[in-house]
Amino acid sequence: MGYDVSFHPISPEEMREWYFTPLTWIQQGQEEKVLALAAQHGMEDFYTEKYLNTLRVGAETESNELFDKSHGFYIAVVQGFFRDYYYTRGSGFSFLLEEKPEYARYFTPWAQVAPTAFPNPAENQIIENYCSGVYLSPKQVVQLLRDLEQMPKVLEDLEGLWRDGQFAVLKKALTAAAELGVGLLEATEVVEPNPISPNESTSYSNLYHCDRDGVYLYMDTVSRQIEDAIRKSEE
Repeated sequence: MGYDVSFHPISPEEMREWYFTPLTWIQQGQEEKVLALAAQHGMEDFYTEKYLNTLRVGAETESNELFDKSHGFYIAVVQGFFRDYYYTRGSGFSFLLEEKPEYARYFTPWAQVAPTAFPNPAENQIIENYCSGVYLSPKQVVQLLRDLEQMPKVLEDLEGLWRDGQFAVLKKALTAAAELGVGLLEATEVVEPNPISPNESTSYSNLYHCDRDGVYLYMDTVSRQIEDAIRKSEE
């Protein structure tokens, strides 16, 4: 699975404060309120402009567009302007859900999170690139962390998907969310690391808020694959 998956600590209240309410400001032509919010959080001008642009795109979303491909993705992008987020290559709760539907108990559908003014249909999982995935509520984050400690099967299942050191990154994201008292939103292609030329990595959000651990693991994996390919070609 070639998805660039990121995990964004954010609460439903922050979704309203940082995305849904500012969206109404944009629609009412009150962009100065967005600028004030960004300034209040110490956002640099470059990222304030990116934030504004994300909201402008969100404001033009039609009510029949898939939530996961529009508002859900934009919420993940917006979260990264305000605080750190985490990266793992190709490993996501959505893929776990496809194999083991019982894990749905840890996830909250958008219909229970988004304001009623946003009736967009939702798949509530990753379906393609540039898309939000599942959302763990603050309580579900705490429950999953507890179950990872107390239920060997849950630990085994997650370690089986987040391999090669990636599980530690997921645990870091869950722990950060728990310490903040917020939930965790999954998304794809918010950030696209370039494992060969890290300086050419891109993000729709703030690239510098992306935790580096998962990116370094991805770079190591690609480096090993290149070395293996070279060795085989020389045999």
